[in-house]
Amino acid sequence: MKILAVCVLGCAVVVLVGAAELTNLDKRYLLYFRGWSRINGRLFYYVPKPMTWTQAEKYCQSIGANLASVHSRYEYKRIQKLIFVATHAKRETWIGGSDAQQERTWLWSDGSVFRYSYWCPREPNNYHGRQHCLQMNHRAWCWDDLECYARRPSVCAKKRHIWHRG
Repeated sequence: MKILAVCVLGCAVVVLVGAAELTNLDKRYLLYFRGWSRINGRLFYYVPKPMTWTQAEKYCQSIGANLASVHSRYEYKRIQKLIFVATHAKRETWIGGSDAQQERTWLWSDGSVFRYSYWCPREPNNYHGRQHCLQMNHRAWCWDDLECYARRPSVCAKKRHIWHRG
């Protein structure tokens, strides 16, 4: 009986020491294991659950992020690859652009400047005056404005400094 108690105590010590060491690991590696990918110094995460644009933005905020802003063709292609690796398709997916506040004035939900775009031909068109949210991979490769209540998977992004130790 004493041997069993010593074994249990010894195992508990090993587990606690292992847990303490785990908390000292660089957070970068833990994020990679949880599905985050680094692109241009930011972290991106594909969320497969279809949600409205607003639900997707709120979910991203709940994990310390926003719907992804895209600032170059390079970033866009890497985000497409992230989605393709997760789904084996170029699925239509929410990113953080919206012109809900003022028609034709596109803003990113993370507050960054909206300079780069990759609109499909004849987009954004605000079809029936109700399309104010940005989906990517429309027609398998470009951007489209869509009704914000449509349900799509999404991509969240957060700045690198959030996971770096200070």
